Amino acid sequence: MANRDQPVNGRKSELSVLKSGNVIITDAGCFTVWSTDTVSESSVFLDLHENGNLILHNSDGGVLWQSFDSPTDTLLPQQLLTKDMKLVSSRSQGNFSSGFYKLFFNDDNVLRLLYEGPEISVYWPDPELMSWEAGRSTYNSSRIAFLDPLGYFSSSDNFNFTSADYGERVQRILKLDFDGNIRLYSRNSGMEKWTVSWQAMSQPCRIHGTCGPNSICSYVPHFGRKCSCLQGFKIRDRTDWSLGCVPEFNLTCTRNETRFLKLSNVEFFGYDYGFYPNHTFGMCENLCLKTCDCKGFQFKFIKHNYPSNIPYCYPKTQLLNGHHSPNFQGDLYLKVPKKTLPFQETGRLDCPSTVVKQMNRTYTKNPENASQKFVVRFAIVFGAVELGVIFVVGCCFLRAHQNSSAGTHNYYRMATGFRRFTLSELKKATRGFSEEIGRGAGGVVYKGVLSDHRIAAIKRLNDASDQGEAEVEILFEVALKCVAEDKDARPTMKEVVEMLLRQENDSELV
Repeated sequence: MANRDQPVNGRKSELSVLKSGNVIITDAGCFTVWSTDTVSESSVFLDLHENGNLILHNSDGGVLWQSFDSPTDTLLPQQLLTKDMKLVSSRSQGNFSSGFYKLFFNDDNVLRLLYEGPEISVYWPDPELMSWEAGRSTYNSSRIAFLDPLGYFSSSDNFNFTSADYGERVQRILKLDFDGNIRLYSRNSGMEKWTVSWQAMSQPCRIHGTCGPNSICSYVPHFGRKCSCLQGFKIRDRTDWSLGCVPEFNLTCTRNETRFLKLSNVEFFGYDYGFYPNHTFGMCENLCLKTCDCKGFQFKFIKHNYPSNIPYCYPKTQLLNGHHSPNFQGDLYLKVPKKTLPFQETGRLDCPSTVVKQMNRTYTKNPENASQKFVVRFAIVFGAVELGVIFVVGCCFLRAHQNSSAGTHNYYRMATGFRRFTLSELKKATRGFSEEIGRGAGGVVYKGVLSDHRIAAIKRLNDASDQGEAEVEILFEVALKCVAEDKDARPTMKEVVEMLLRQENDSELV
């Protein structure tokens, strides 16, 4: 995850590959929130490989930046974890900002899990064991760990494990979860549900920082972890158990006003102001009573690599990393006032799935230009009106043109006594221009019979043989002599043909 603690705005944020060779993320406010800080003189390309590695390389194939070098909380097969890298958990299940848990190589070359919250402590491997007792080696300074595709994990400190489904060709991820446990997940390709095939901590309540100061973590099968405040304490923040509990009483250093409350099978790890072997219960009690900042003491009869069946005393200055386990052979004695204490406050460790945090970020808005806004609106309205006027005028013009054409045609016929014919009508009248009755320089005259059985002489111009229907009225002249009522005024066909042959102006009708 890039810039996980200051996420960008969900709108108008961009991932850009620059010509300079740098890859940047800009927020909605156009300021850079993350970059690869790379430079290249040649063209660069950002490729997502099949193994999950996002690589920025130049045209020569040189790697400028890759996501495998910047893990967040997850390792993929073939991805290395080196001395310069670390996995950092999320804050909660729905909050992906940096959490309190880290997986890294310590200065002693050992791969460790660290809780870095209000307090800092290492909890894996078991802090009660020496490195060699936990099977780790401190002599290999290469500090490198690797997960292969078959489910085998190997580390340079001699730590290794195999998954429960080792050897199967499945998808795998090694993830440091928000609860502080590191788990290997597997799933078949195309299936959505991940299953745990290995985990580092089998007892989740032994993970430090689970319930915070002055509280106890207990694990119930099929229910999960549960946090409870010590008796006489109340929870600090009900939405965040990592902040722990605060006392509801004032503790004095007066011996007569103080007593100890026994909490069986409860252990608080760390923050001892001393280790006292072979101390009886009374001796340990007196040590805590005469120390004002003593919160209680751990009392047990067993310690790793020490003789058994002798008492061990651990006075506590702080009560952190508390957990209850029936298998723990020891008790905690809590220092409290003699007066009656309120009941314990308990609660299930159930973090909300969605945590909303308002980022302290402002965006400057460009001031609205009132005059520009008015001009744009006016232009839109004016354009719409103009289009409407053009449409109406066009319709009126088309109708007037049609009416004018019809009127002109009728007027022409009334004034001259002639009317115009189409090409198909002329072809039909002349039977395809088959009967020639005269020929001249301007064209050929054919005999035709009109639809009303009148005989007509039709002149076809020489350049009209290949023309279309639309030019018929110009290229063809139809000679129809109006028949007067007086038959003696009717010219003979020979006279009509001679008149047509003498006609030289194509646009004139005879």
